[in-house]
Amino acid sequence: MSSILVFSIISVYFIVLLIIARLTSRGATSQTFFNAKRKSPWFVVAFGMIGTSLSGVTFMSVPGWVGTTQFSYMMIALGYFFGYIVIATVLLPLYYRLNLTSIYSYLGDRFGFRSYKTGAFFFILSRSLGAAFRMYIVINVLQIFVFDAWNIPFWLTVFIFIVLVILYTYQGGVKTIVWTDSLQTIGMLTAVVLTIVFISNELGLSFPHLVEKVQNSSMSDMFFAGEWNDKRHFLKQFLAGMFITITMTGLDQEMMQKNLSCRNIREAQKNMFTFSVIIVFVILMFLFLGAILYMYAYANNIAIPKITDDLYPLLALKYFSPAVGIIFLIGLISAAFPSADGALTSLTTSFSVDFLGLNKKNLQEKQIRKTRYKVHLSFALLLLIIIVVFKAVNNQAVISKLLTVATYTYGPLLGLYSFGLFTKRYVNDRMVPFIAILSPIICYFLSTYSKQLFNGYELGYELLIINGMITFGLLWGTGFWKKED
Repeated sequence: MSSILVFSIISVYFIVLLIIARLTSRGATSQTFFNAKRKSPWFVVAFGMIGTSLSGVTFMSVPGWVGTTQFSYMMIALGYFFGYIVIATVLLPLYYRLNLTSIYSYLGDRFGFRSYKTGAFFFILSRSLGAAFRMYIVINVLQIFVFDAWNIPFWLTVFIFIVLVILYTYQGGVKTIVWTDSLQTIGMLTAVVLTIVFISNELGLSFPHLVEKVQNSSMSDMFFAGEWNDKRHFLKQFLAGMFITITMTGLDQEMMQKNLSCRNIREAQKNMFTFSVIIVFVILMFLFLGAILYMYAYANNIAIPKITDDLYPLLALKYFSPAVGIIFLIGLISAAFPSADGALTSLTTSFSVDFLGLNKKNLQEKQIRKTRYKVHLSFALLLLIIIVVFKAVNNQAVISKLLTVATYTYGPLLGLYSFGLFTKRYVNDRMVPFIAILSPIICYFLSTYSKQLFNGYELGYELLIINGMITFGLLWGTGFWKKED
C-alpha cells in the first residue's frame, strides 16, 4: 500500500471527524462538554458505545487470542451481558437520581471528602493506563506497517495522533464524541464483515460452510469446565467478565458520562439494554474472524507472528488484496480514535469536577473554558508519555495486560461502591485512601504466590473480585455504625 494512499485515507477520515465536531460543537459550553446538556439520543449513544467498548484491543487482540484461548472469551462476553444489566438496573438509577456530572460525587455524599477523592483518583489512574494501552496497540500497528517506512519515530506518530484527537474533542466534548464514536463503530464493523467475506471467497467456501468449518475446529471451543486451575474455566471467565463490566463501565466516568448525556433514566436504560445484547454478538463475530484468520494463514503456509495481536494487520496489509488492506486501515483508524477521544473527555471532566470543582465555583464560562483547555492538554501529554513507555516494555497480548491492570486499579472502586450500595455502615474516611492502596498490594502478593498458597491454583481475572472483597472487608473493619440522634 503506497504512502500517498495511506496518508489520503487518514486525511479524509480526519476531515470527516472535524466536520462532525464542527457541527456538534456550535454554541458549546462547559456543560455541553461535560454531559451534552443531557440531550443525546439514546440509540446514537448505544451504537457509539460499541466502538468505545471494543476499540483497538478487540479489533486485533481478540482475533489473535483465538489461537491460544480458542473461543473461551465468549464466557467473558456473556459475563459482560449480565454486568450491563446490573449497571442499567442498579447504578444508572442512582446516578440519575443524584443528578451527577461526575459519578464519583456519590462517594463524597455517602462517605466523605477523602473517599470521593480516592474514587476519582483511581478512575484517573485506571483510565489513563487503559486508554494508553488501547491506543498503543493501534498506533503501534500504524507505526510498523506505515510510518516506519517514512522514517517517522514512534513518539512523533503518537504526538500527531493525539493532536488530531485534541482538535475535534476540545470544544464539544461528550456532545461531539457521541456522534464521532458512531462513525467509528461503522468503520470497525464494516472492516470485520468485509474481511470475513474476502477470506470466505479466498478459501472457496460459502459462508455456511465457513461457519461449519469453524464449528468443527478446536478453535471454536468456548466452554471449559475441566481443571479449576485453568484460566479458561467457564465460571471464572463468566464472573470475571461480569465484574469487569460493572467496574470498567458502571464505575468508569468515560462510559457513564455518555450514558448520563441521555435525556432521562428511561432512555439511558434503553441504551444500556440494547447495547448489552448487541455487544455479545459483535464479540462472537470478532472471535469468528480470528478463527478464519488462522485458517487462512495455515492454508497459505504463513507463519503466525510471535505477538498474536499482529496477525490481523499482517494478513490484511501484506497478504490480502489492496482493497481489503484499505478497508482494514479504515477499521484500524476507527478503532484508534474512540480509545482516545472518550478518555480525554472523561479525564478532563473528572479532574475539572472532582479536583478543581469547576462546576461549583462561581466562575464565568470563559474562565472555566480556559482551565478546562489546560487540563485537556495536560492529560493528552500524560497519555503520550504512557504510550511511549509502554512501547518499550510490552511483551504480551495487550488485551491480557489491559484486563490484568484492571483487576488492580478497579478493585478498590468495586469495594467502595459495593459497600456504599449494600450496607448502611459508615467508613473511617481518613482510612479510605490507605485501604484503596493496601488492597491491590495484598492482591499482587496473592497473585504472585497463588500457586504456593493455594495448592497449585493460579489466580486469573477473578483477582478483581478478590480485590473488591478485600477493600470491602477493610472498609467494614475500620468503619462504624452511626449513632442515632
